[in-house]
Amino acid sequence: MTQNSTEPAPGNPVTHYLLEQLRRHPKRVVFTEGEDIRVIRAAARLVEEEAVAPILLGNRARIQALAEGEAVSLKFIHIIDPPQASDFGLFCQRVQNMARYRSLQIGDPAEIVSRPHYFGALMVQYGQADAIVGGNQELPAAYFRALLHTIKPMPEVPKIFGVSILTGEHLKHLGGSGILFLADSALNPNPDVTELAAIAVETGKLARHFLGRKAYVAMLSHSTKGSATTPDAQRMVAATALAQDHVLRDFIDISVEGELQADVALDPVAAETKLPAAEARPTADVLVFPNLDAAHISLKLLQHVAGAQSYGQLILGLSRPAAQVPRTASVETIFGTAAAIAVEAIKFHQLYPEGEV
Repeated sequence: MTQNSTEPAPGNPVTHYLLEQLRRHPKRVVFTEGEDIRVIRAAARLVEEEAVAPILLGNRARIQALAEGEAVSLKFIHIIDPPQASDFGLFCQRVQNMARYRSLQIGDPAEIVSRPHYFGALMVQYGQADAIVGGNQELPAAYFRALLHTIKPMPEVPKIFGVSILTGEHLKHLGGSGILFLADSALNPNPDVTELAAIAVETGKLARHFLGRKAYVAMLSHSTKGSATTPDAQRMVAATALAQDHVLRDFIDISVEGELQADVALDPVAAETKLPAAEARPTADVLVFPNLDAAHISLKLLQHVAGAQSYGQLILGLSRPAAQVPRTASVETIFGTAAAIAVEAIKFHQLYPEGEV
């Protein structure tokens, strides 16, 4: 698929599953940076697939001109210019109330609400959209700040974090079902033991939802089962034990194992060689990295050298579904990420039918 095409890309295990789910339960996804032809094309494709009701934030005339210039249909795509929105005044009042409740120092509420990131986050927080996607034009920090200031955190997750979903039928050992989840590849430079355990459990639950079966989580290290005893390896050992306790306590249908080297986690031959006395183990579906450097570098190498298709970051730890895409994102990445976070919204509505966490 070329970046200028709105035709569906060749199917892959991720998008096949997502579209199947969303055709039964379509969701409203707000795109905070709608003045971008890539977003407009992705939104048009989501409409064609009857999967998502897109909402684009931005100047209506500019969005219409972009679409007209590239012959992209805006049928069934809702466009909102935040300062002109009917709910603008209500959102300003809610920002003032939120600032008092959280003891935040804010400037002019109208100036804040007029920013598309904040307006989109408020739409999701107050039920006017089911999920949010942003980051395709702005620096990630601005987008994450809006999410953190506006959307309630999940009480059981110490810090929000990012998960990338990878697929690539030409690649060997890319997860047990041809889908691989990487965490945290977005936000936390050096997560501690408690944070790593939460990342493992929450990403495992995400994978379980996507795969429809028990998910296998590997806690990655330069060490496998005590082959090195460095402090970093011991941190992954401790995080593994904490995550396993959580899984047993809450009867979660995932398996967490560590500490493991990446080849042991993904390649059965390597696992048999390095752990000859161990039972055969399934290929990991989820890789939890010891730090952000390792995760982000691995993600970029898999994308740009190995040719894996990436969807996400899906932002976990918030009480509403949110995702961030990079400024280099293709139409396919934006399309798939929006579909992925919309499927997360299906799960959210099943767990919290009244909308409150």
